[in-house]
Amino acid sequence: MVLTRSPPETLLASLSSKEIQFAIVLSLKTSVASTILCLLVAVPAAYALARYDFPGKSVANTLLDMPLALPPLVAGVGLLLFFGTSLPGRELADAGLVFVFTPLGIVAAQFFVNVPFMVRVMRSTFEGISPRYEYVAKTLGCTEGQALWRVTLPMASNGLVAGSVITWSKAIGEFGAVLMMAGATRMRTETLPTSLFLNMSCGKLDEAISVATILILISVISLYVFERRVGGLRL
Repeated sequence: MVLTRSPPETLLASLSSKEIQFAIVLSLKTSVASTILCLLVAVPAAYALARYDFPGKSVANTLLDMPLALPPLVAGVGLLLFFGTSLPGRELADAGLVFVFTPLGIVAAQFFVNVPFMVRVMRSTFEGISPRYEYVAKTLGCTEGQALWRVTLPMASNGLVAGSVITWSKAIGEFGAVLMMAGATRMRTETLPTSLFLNMSCGKLDEAISVATILILISVISLYVFERRVGGLRL
């Protein structure tokens, strides 16, 4: 229904708007940054959960999965309180890292909400790779880190790509946590979902539908890549 209400000429006209262009660029920058952060955290965390047994493993699993169970608005409020009122948040602000109502807050919100999904994808991927390949690599002279880098990660490339794509797609479409953490200021913290919300609030239906169309296309392409790469992987 949304796609039928957004003919090409209307979509192109909306894309020429500086506000929509700003929202697209900001969404791309923040979603890519948060996806990279998710990768840096999720890969070692998922590998440890898939390969090792250690005290507190069940607690770590629960803590990592907790953001999945929280409503995004609640997650955003928690982040707002942490970065806005807690001692670590104030110290970061004093050091020049201001997260509340800034693009940095968008990245933080996207990361917090989406890193558990990335961990799940990568954990399932590592669990599907026999550790015997790493044992063989170690007998041939590789250290544990070299075995991971040269053997396991290349074998996990499908899950890595799929997890990155779907995490990026979820990040670029995140609204609730971003709204609470970064606000909805035009031309400052205006991502695509925020732009959709603002335009609908102001009665600018054509612009809102154009933004919705962009988000739908991103979702369809991302899901296609995810299904092609992951296949029957159990999450």
